[in-house]
Amino acid sequence: MASSATMSVLAVVLLVLEVAQPSRADTACYSRLFSFGDSLADTGNYRFVFPNDTASPGLHLPYGETFFHHATGRCSNGRLVVDFIAHALGLPFVTPYWSGKSVEDFAHGANFAVAGATALSPEFFWERDYAAAEADTVHLDQEMDWFRDLLDLLCPSDLSDCADIMNKSLFLVGEIGGNDYNYPLQSFMPFEMIRSFTLNVVDKISSTITASRFNLIGLGAKTLIVPGNLPIGCIPVYLMAYKSDKTEEYEPETGCIRWLNEFSQYHNKILMDELEKLQKLHPNVSIIYADYYAAAMKIFVSPKHFGIEDPLEACCGGIGPYGVSLSARCGLGEYKVCDDPQNHGSWDGVHPTEAIYEAIANGLLRGSYTKPPISTTTNSCGRHTEIFSSVEYNVIYNM
Repeated sequence: MASSATMSVLAVVLLVLEVAQPSRADTACYSRLFSFGDSLADTGNYRFVFPNDTASPGLHLPYGETFFHHATGRCSNGRLVVDFIAHALGLPFVTPYWSGKSVEDFAHGANFAVAGATALSPEFFWERDYAAAEADTVHLDQEMDWFRDLLDLLCPSDLSDCADIMNKSLFLVGEIGGNDYNYPLQSFMPFEMIRSFTLNVVDKISSTITASRFNLIGLGAKTLIVPGNLPIGCIPVYLMAYKSDKTEEYEPETGCIRWLNEFSQYHNKILMDELEKLQKLHPNVSIIYADYYAAAMKIFVSPKHFGIEDPLEACCGGIGPYGVSLSARCGLGEYKVCDDPQNHGSWDGVHPTEAIYEAIANGLLRGSYTKPPISTTTNSCGRHTEIFSSVEYNVIYNM
C-alpha cells in the first residue's frame, strides 16, 4: 500500500492538473476570442501586412526572448494581455488574422490588431494639417473589414449562420486610439490640437461596436471588453522627450509626467461615458470597460509589490535617461538589453514588459479593473476568471 506521504503528493499533483487543465464544461464559456487594436495586442499581423519592412525590430530577437525564445511579432519580451486572457479562457494563443488560411485556423478566433494601427484613418489627420500620417497606416475600419471578410469565410452561405459564433465569442476591442495621440505627440504637435482628437477617437471606437448591422453588435456580438489607454506619462520615450526641470509637472508618487497621465484619464473618461450610453441602448449585450490605466498605475505606485525594480526604465534600448536614446532603440543600433526584463516596467521604451501585461490581465480578470466587474457578466466561465501564476505557466509550458 502506498504511504500517506505518497498519497499526499499524488493528491497535490492531481489538484494542480485539475486547475491547469480546464474542463470541457468550462471551455464552453467562450469558444472564440476576437481581438482588435494596435501593438499592445498585435500577435503577428504586422509582418504580413508590411512584408517589406523586414527591419522592424519586433520581428527579431530580443523581442520575444522571455517566453517564446524567438520573435513572434509581439512588441514585447513575451506575452500580451490578449494572450493571458485567452489562456484564462482555456483557449490557445489567438491566430493572427493574416497568418491563417482556412476555417480550421480560426477555430478559436482571430486577432486583427496590427502594430502602429490607429482608430482614425490617415485622411482624418491630413484634413487637420498633420501631413506625417502615412497612407498605409492600418486603422479600425480596416480591421473591421477583415473581420467581415472572415465571417464570409466562416459562414459562406449566409452571415446569419454566424449567429452562434458571435454569441459564444468574446470580443476585445483595443486598446486602440493610443497611436492617434502618439504620432502627433512624437512630432510635438500643439497639445490642444491633439486633445481635440479625443471625441473623434472615441466616436470611432463606439461606431465600431455598434451603429449599424455591419458592426460588432449589429453582427451579433454579445460580450465585448473595451480597454482604455495606459498612463502614457509613465512611458520612457515621453519621459525623455518631455523632460522638464519643473517638479510640479511630475507625479511625486510615481515620477510620471502629470499632464500626459491627465490626458490619458481624459480619454478614458470620455470612453467610459460613451460605453455607458451604449450599454443602455443594448441591455442584452455586455459591454465591459477594461481600466488599463488604473491597473497599470497600481504597479507604478507600488512597483516592488509586483517584483518591479525599474518601473520607468526600458529594459531594451539605448544608453540614456530612462533607458532610451535618439541613437539606438531596442533591436537597432548600439542597444542594450537588461539581465531580467521582469524587473522592468517598459520593454523597449514604448511597450510594457510581459510582467506588466500579466499584472494588468490579472487585475482585469481577478481584480476590480473592469466596469462592470467581469465576474458579473461571465458567470458561466467558472474559474476562467483566474490568472495562474508565472510559476504555473512555466511548469505547464515546459512539459
